[in-house]
Amino acid sequence: MKSDLLVKPSGNEGWTINVTPELAGWTYVGFDLHHLAPGESAHHQTDDREVCLVLISGTARIEAGGQDFGSVGTRMSPFEGKPDSVYVPGGSEWKATAETAVTLAVCSAPSLNGGLPARRISPDDVGQEVRGKGTNVRYVTNILPETALADSLLVVEVITPGGHTSSYPPHKHDQDNLPHESALEETYYHRLNPPQGFAFQRVYTDDRSLDETLLVEDGVVTLVPKGYHPCATIHGYDLYYLNVMAGPKRTWKFHNAPEHEWLTKL
Repeated sequence: MKSDLLVKPSGNEGWTINVTPELAGWTYVGFDLHHLAPGESAHHQTDDREVCLVLISGTARIEAGGQDFGSVGTRMSPFEGKPDSVYVPGGSEWKATAETAVTLAVCSAPSLNGGLPARRISPDDVGQEVRGKGTNVRYVTNILPETALADSLLVVEVITPGGHTSSYPPHKHDQDNLPHESALEETYYHRLNPPQGFAFQRVYTDDRSLDETLLVEDGVVTLVPKGYHPCATIHGYDLYYLNVMAGPKRTWKFHNAPEHEWLTKL
């Protein structure tokens, strides 16, 4: 049965994924994906939204916010090296011209004033950390954390080794109840290595009014409008995902599922 929370790419070339707040049925987060051959380009106006362009793989010349950032992107796979990205404020435009085969993610959220300058977020600018223990270990790269300048966007990459869990213990961030919990919509753009693998993601609420278990394959996007959202990947297949979050306040405060809270003490 088709799930409204699972977005599959429309082919392998061009503008293959288009998630808008209207299509997702929410307010803040947008996500697009472009596959470009060398010499091909993508370009858009940001209007009333800010954007973070993430080079998932490949190298592209990026022009944004009236600046030419030259060649951006140093890795040929999301499973190697750190990401190279460009922040683009609202009220401007951007253009990416592929110099190699490129997979470009376009993460977007409301711009409050468009007053921030466009800037490159190079691999040297992003921090990495290891989270979890045992088979819950995963590797996190903070592209646009709440400590970095932006109006609404939070962007992060995670690599989960084969046979491990991630976004686990199950946690949620769907209540505007600071300082305890923030309300954030979220998308997951998933990749598998090798690509024929698969993983699972469950999205569920305490009262189970939402309770779906999704088959995650290479290149799909899952939508998390609310609820807990843990992932698990099978043995032999590493899972990459790019998270985009946004909500009424730009901070990430999550609430663990009480019945699984004991796992944090292991």
